[in-house]
Amino acid sequence: MRIRSLALLSGTLLLSANAALAGDGQYFWSGDWYLKVGATGFYAPKYEGASKRMFQAAPLISLGKSGSTVRFSSRNDNMSYALVDQGSLRAGLVGKLIFERDAGTSRDLSGLDPVKFGGELGGFAEVYPTDWLRVRAEVRQGIRSHHGVVADVAADAFTDVSSNVRISGGPRLSAATSGYYSAYYGVNDREAAASGLSTYNPHGGVGSAGVGAAITWQATEKLETSAYAEYKRLLGPAADSSLVRERGSRNQVLVGLSATYRFDFTLP
Repeated sequence: MRIRSLALLSGTLLLSANAALAGDGQYFWSGDWYLKVGATGFYAPKYEGASKRMFQAAPLISLGKSGSTVRFSSRNDNMSYALVDQGSLRAGLVGKLIFERDAGTSRDLSGLDPVKFGGELGGFAEVYPTDWLRVRAEVRQGIRSHHGVVADVAADAFTDVSSNVRISGGPRLSAATSGYYSAYYGVNDREAAASGLSTYNPHGGVGSAGVGAAITWQATEKLETSAYAEYKRLLGPAADSSLVRERGSRNQVLVGLSATYRFDFTLP
């Protein structure tokens, strides 16, 4: 099993504080908070577009303000800071950590330029058209790892089948500009000579569409466990890459288990 330290931190860190200084004179950190810590193990492609899969593991960290209006969260949510929080509408800043991808990730990537450690910054918005449906969109600009813009949209229906079991699921869609696809899927002449792949100069567009589902069990008041599965089909500029066509697969499947424990605390 490969341990991907902090690999899912960017997908599970949620900051749901209000404005920096509330109307009553308290700072945004004043009040009751929770900290969730745990781990997840999953079976997934070695890299996005790979045909070979492997068992991986990562820590999970979630930080939030107790009593916030967050009714639903997904493992796909990147770390976010809500500037607008009106119950059925939340919007604000979002960020994502990106970890290095190179030949050490998979031999398929030998000869290709590595994707550097970096991140993405942008904005998010989520709405609840009904009490059982959340639609969330994120738009992020790459920093250091790539120079493109990425947009992710997901809709999740959720329902509590008992007092401590919730099921959820729905479609996902991802798109990006050419700057993103060039870093992850492009193959220039020099890389083609070093890797044996055909040259490929990608354009922007929709890169994947899929569906995800999860079952969450609130084992105790503070212990939460989950089983999840996701499938996505690479499209357009991602699917047309020689890396995917010659060494990978358009079909990407991920299954996993997770567990987190919540610690409650108060800040002055």
